[in-house]
Amino acid sequence: MNHYDIIVLTDHRYLKDSKDTYKHNVFYEDELVVNALKAEGLKASRKAWDDSEFDWSTTKSILFRSTWDYFDRFEEFSQWLSNVAKQTQLINSERLIRWNIDKHYLLDLKNNAIHIPETEFIEIGAEWTLKALHDKLNWSETVLKPCISGAARHTYKLNTENLDAHETIFTELIKSEAMMLQPFQHNIVSQGEISMMVFNGQFTHAILKKAKTGDFRVQDDFGGSVYDYAPTEDEIRFAEHATTGCPELPLYARVDIFTDNNGKLAVSELELIEPELWFRNHPNAANVLAKAVKKKLNALSLRGKRND
Repeated sequence: MNHYDIIVLTDHRYLKDSKDTYKHNVFYEDELVVNALKAEGLKASRKAWDDSEFDWSTTKSILFRSTWDYFDRFEEFSQWLSNVAKQTQLINSERLIRWNIDKHYLLDLKNNAIHIPETEFIEIGAEWTLKALHDKLNWSETVLKPCISGAARHTYKLNTENLDAHETIFTELIKSEAMMLQPFQHNIVSQGEISMMVFNGQFTHAILKKAKTGDFRVQDDFGGSVYDYAPTEDEIRFAEHATTGCPELPLYARVDIFTDNNGKLAVSELELIEPELWFRNHPNAANVLAKAVKKKLNALSLRGKRND
C-alpha cells in the first residue's frame, strides 16, 4: 500500500531551510508546492532524489522540482531514474525527462515547426576545429555549449579573436560529449530572455532574466537578475505552442524564449526536468500546478481501475 500520493524531489543541499538567500528560495518554493499539494487533499512530502533509505514504491508519484545536481552526477542519476520509473509514476515522465536531458530535442521542436535559433550540433568524436566550423558556417560570433548541461557549464562566447584559445578545451570536450554551436544572440544581452511557465499546456506567469553588464549569461549564478514580466499575447501563444512539440504534453514546462537576430521569437530552452519556476514571484501558480497534478493522479487511478 502506498504511504504517499506524491513526493516532491530536491537534492540533499536544499532539504533544510537556510539563511543563504539562494538556498532559502529553493526551500521556500518547494514548500509552496508541497503545501499546495496538501491543500488538494494529497499526502505529500519532500525528499532528496538520492535518498537511499526511502522506498520509492511507497509513493504513487514523484514530482521533480530542485534536483539540481543531476547533471553533475549524470550516470548515477540516469540509473536511479531507470530504477524508480519501474516503481512509481514520474512527473514529468521518464520519456519526457530523457528527451529533454539532451539538447538535440531542439531538432524535434524545429521539425514540429517551432522556431529555434540556428544551431550546429557537433557529435562525439568529430574532428572539426572551431576555426573550421566557423569558416564552414560563416559565423563570426557564437556560443558553444554541451548538449547535456546545466547552469551554463562549459558555455563559451566565441569570436574570431579567441578561437585559438578555446581549441584545446573544445578538443577535450568533444571526445566524450556532443556539443552545440549557435550564433551569438545580441537581443538576449540587450533585451533579456523571457521564461514562460506553462502548466498542462496553459500559460501561468512569466519572468524576464537579464545578464549583468559585461556578461551574456542570464543565470543568477553569473550575476543575472530577474524581473516580473507581462508577456504579449503572441509570446503566450508561442510558449504554449512550444509545449505541443514535445513527445507528450508536459504537466509543467518552462519555455525560455527571446527575439533572435532576425527579429523572430525563438525557443532557447525548453525545461521539463527540474526548472526554476519562480513560485516566489507568483505563489498562486503553485496551486495551479497542484490542481494539475491531482487531475493527473485521478486520471491514472481511474485508468488503473478500468484495467483491473
